[in-house]
Amino acid sequence: MAVKEQFSDEEWKRVLEAPLLAGFAVSAADPGGLIGAFQESSAIAKSLQASADVAGEGSLEHAIAESYKTSEGRAAARDGVRSLVKGKRPAEASEAAVSRLVETVGIVERVAPERAAILRNFILSTATATAEAA
Repeated sequence: MAVKEQFSDEEWKRVLEAPLLAGFAVSAADPGGLIGAFQESSAIAKSLQASADVAGEGSLEHAIAESYKTSEGRAAARDGVRSLVKGKRPAEASEAAVSRLVETVGIVERVAPERAAILRNFILSTATATAEAA
């Protein structure tokens, strides 16, 4: 069974949000201005692609990266993050992002427990790359 097919549509949208949320949680916690935001966004994209390349086809990271190659996948992730943080101050948005990430890991633990540690590591590496970028 393909990775994506293990999840309902709503669950998969949550999984797709994870890389953006990981980077956003860091960025919102310590906003670095326009240049910093660009560097952090670039770090999120690079982290996603590097993780997918290392993990290879059939991995959770690869499935997420493949979804980001489609306008639907990018829109699902982006819209989910936007709706979560809309109207919040940066610190509140960062807390909301972390809470959503915890919920998302919980979804993966329930649906595909063998992939939960992979998602946790992926979130951590994305957040670290984002923090180091600016």
